[in-house]
Amino acid sequence: MYISARERTILEVLLRKEDETTVKELAKELNVSSRTVHRDLKGVEDILHDVGLALNKKSGSGIKIIGEENLKELLKKRLFQENHNEYTPDERLTIILTSLLEAKDPIKLVSLATDLNVTIATISNDLNKVEEKISAFELSLIRKRGYGLEINGSETAKRKAMSKLLLDHLDEFELITLVKENIIKKSTDPIEATSDRLLGLVDKQKLFIIEKHVNEIKGDLPYSMADSAYIGLLVHLTLAIERIQQGENVTFNEEYLESLKHTREFTVAKKLVEALEKAFQTSISLGEVGYITMHLMGAKLRNDYDHLLEDTSLQVGIIAQKLIQFVSKRINYNLSNNSSLFQGLVAHLRPALYRIKQKMGISNPLLYQIEQDYHELFLTIEAAVQETLPELIIPKEEIGYLVMHFASALLNQGDLREQHALVVCSSGIGTSKMLSTKLQQEIPSLKTSNVSLFDLETMDEDEYDLIVSTIPLGGLTKEYILVNPLLSELEINQIKRALLGKKQFAKSIKQPTMKRVDFLTELNRVQHYIAALQQVISGFSLTTLQQEKKEEMLIEICERLLAKNVITNSEQVVKELLEREEVGGLGIPGTMLALYHTRSDAVQVPSFTVYRLHFPLSIKAMDNSQMKINTILMMLCPQETTEETLELLSGISSIIIRDEKTTDSFQTNDEKQLELFFTSELRSMYNQLFIK
Repeated sequence: MYISARERTILEVLLRKEDETTVKELAKELNVSSRTVHRDLKGVEDILHDVGLALNKKSGSGIKIIGEENLKELLKKRLFQENHNEYTPDERLTIILTSLLEAKDPIKLVSLATDLNVTIATISNDLNKVEEKISAFELSLIRKRGYGLEINGSETAKRKAMSKLLLDHLDEFELITLVKENIIKKSTDPIEATSDRLLGLVDKQKLFIIEKHVNEIKGDLPYSMADSAYIGLLVHLTLAIERIQQGENVTFNEEYLESLKHTREFTVAKKLVEALEKAFQTSISLGEVGYITMHLMGAKLRNDYDHLLEDTSLQVGIIAQKLIQFVSKRINYNLSNNSSLFQGLVAHLRPALYRIKQKMGISNPLLYQIEQDYHELFLTIEAAVQETLPELIIPKEEIGYLVMHFASALLNQGDLREQHALVVCSSGIGTSKMLSTKLQQEIPSLKTSNVSLFDLETMDEDEYDLIVSTIPLGGLTKEYILVNPLLSELEINQIKRALLGKKQFAKSIKQPTMKRVDFLTELNRVQHYIAALQQVISGFSLTTLQQEKKEEMLIEICERLLAKNVITNSEQVVKELLEREEVGGLGIPGTMLALYHTRSDAVQVPSFTVYRLHFPLSIKAMDNSQMKINTILMMLCPQETTEETLELLSGISSIIIRDEKTTDSFQTNDEKQLELFFTSELRSMYNQLFIK
């Protein structure tokens, strides 16, 4: 069965989407006209029919492949293994890039043209695009008559480009599945399928050995690894071993490497490297350990709250708060008290910022869908990032992940401002009333107006946020959602996403409530939180220090806390606080505050205390500049503690850096004022988490 390049691309797009896709969306993704897509759909239907599937075409809603899941999987594999001689421009580009990246010697232009069955002029045009693509990795293309084609640049840059190619063009989960099942065809043709050529960058046997060793060290990490990060690490390591054995090594910033040595992830990475050195009988540099450490730091499934208490600078928290403030202002909806959003952003931004600075790149297979479903929110966050981090170029893949954090927070709030939907059906009564009732049950903030198809032309479509119809609306210029009168869960989610995309939110916040699935578990959680809350509030104090030197101040603070039985060993805690300061500055930029914090087995109970300095102190800030402080904030946490304690202390960290008002309170209020302010903030945090 012959499948054209465009038919194959259409099938691949439709197979990876769960919801309907419009012809317009397909045309945009394929970079062709809607008329061209309509023309190709006939061939697509014939191909689907041959394998027992069908194309469901719903006017006003879109198209979707329907049929049994096992048949869809069969078609996916068939497309993957299909031996085709015609390539889309994107596929050609991928094959050329792969060939150039893995080549040890220059490649002739005519050789590429012959292999890809196109003219030399076409390849020359493709090479212009290749140059544009690789420039993002600080690579260049050498094009010399009589010499050939060659990519020029550092080994680090080449590996980044290889990893990006693999993760962009191969589904992360299918990558391992396909290799394990050994279903990749052994083609003897001059050019294999694009996926085969990409998989040629990694040695399957090496992949198996590396996977075995990564599995062995996973247990040494105090958290679970996200699946996508796990696959990304395997790809990175397989490429690294391959290139090291070819004599290619990377360089890593010495100063940053030194700071990584204090992290748990570095210890695990070192252990993994030692195992790989034995397995492959090769020597692996400390620079490679640094890159593996970065992968592990970005691999955590972040469901805890310790990242602000250990090796993460609060500088990341400040960036997260600035993003939240910008988005809140732009969408007219206050998210500054959403601790879950704050924690999620901090967890994501910590490894993301280094990835961006080092141009490591990241794959985001959901990017297209995110841009479609949350278009307005995407633009807002893009603007927020540009204002907050003007010195960095943030790729769309990273912005897509940030959008997911904000979208999740907004959908969970459940109080979109009152929006107006126009409900259309053939008669204007009966089914439309049923649909309106169902809509209001699912989305209480949504106001609905019913109208018949005949009356639709008299309505001003722009007065409504959304149009929902039970029948196709051929002549309508505005987009609408075609649904069943009984509304499926899929359709409800589609409507919610569309409403969220309008970006207008209520000014007042309705505190989110927690779902009580297991009452006993929830009760224990409340008790743990209250216990930590009582310890922090009862131990809170504001004290003035007369010492002039930093070490003397810390000794005085720890002696006071020892006397109150907060800690068991003042010398140990002072030592750990100073070690923590060595890892990164503790001064909060733009304030007169420093947050000294540690998690130690010499700490008995969670504690947060404030110290006003009689003699201002000069210390290193979180952005590595020097700054003056007049206040030390001291946050201590036991090494062994509950998730709720970590959640509380992390929440306090977010309060400190929330805005100018809160930082002013900590650096200027007297003890009574500060105690009132602090207690009020803790009460709000508690209410947000536990009170309906």
